Amino acid sequence: MDDTTRHDAAIEAEEDTVALDVEDEAVVEDRRAATALVVHEVVRRQGIEELERPAASLIWSGIAAGIVIGLSLVGKATAATALPDGSWTPLLQAAGYSIGFLVIILGRLQLFTESTLSAVLPLATQFTRRNLLRTLRLWSLVLAANLVGTFAFAAFVAAGGFGPEKTLALIDVSRVLLDHFGKAAFLGAIPAGLLLATVVWTLPSAEGQKLTLIVVLTGLIDLAGFTHVIAGSAEMWILLMVGEMRAGQALGSFFMPALLGNIVGGSALFALLAHAQVHSEIEQSDGHG
Repeated sequence: MDDTTRHDAAIEAEEDTVALDVEDEAVVEDRRAATALVVHEVVRRQGIEELERPAASLIWSGIAAGIVIGLSLVGKATAATALPDGSWTPLLQAAGYSIGFLVIILGRLQLFTESTLSAVLPLATQFTRRNLLRTLRLWSLVLAANLVGTFAFAAFVAAGGFGPEKTLALIDVSRVLLDHFGKAAFLGAIPAGLLLATVVWTLPSAEGQKLTLIVVLTGLIDLAGFTHVIAGSAEMWILLMVGEMRAGQALGSFFMPALLGNIVGGSALFALLAHAQVHSEIEQSDGHG
């Protein structure tokens, strides 16, 4: 009997200290939370599915996500203009900001910052040249498609598609981007990437509470003033189109720092740490196989 088998036997013996009948045992098993290894495997397999999707599917889904993330700005602008100012106004704006993320996540659209976790777990589990190239392919296609979608949304805003009052409100909420340049954009993007990765990681265990989970975690991005590269790119395009930002500022001062920060938060921190906690268990299961 090897160490792993003895360890599993010891756990089973301790669990059986309290004798339950078959019905009660079934209830206990049903209410037991999924282990970290199970959650890791759920997200990893979702990542594999995303990595294997045809390029056209990723592109169209990414464009749709880029357009839909504009609903977050619409929700925030609506809360800012339709409601009187009060101490609770930022909370309502944050709830409005979560709308685009709700549609994207529940609709299984391709958002770049979600991929910083799901696409990285297959690579972390098996670090091969093929998995690295698959991850880079997914990231590049989804990021480009998201930017096309946010550009289309911003063009609609700049053309006055939402009407004069709403257009001014959308431009106004986009100006928050002017406070997120350079180091501030990078540092603010790290917790935003971490929060999006947390959404992906916890959804498999959040049956019946997915709506609340997404609203709370994505709303916190806005409430805390963090930086999300895709939602922020919609604001960036709007400010570029109305002449309140220069192209150099947009690319060098906001987009690149925010992109790197989201990758650091979602991949380098959360994804790799989430994998590290189950790495030895995966190796043990491979050994048994």
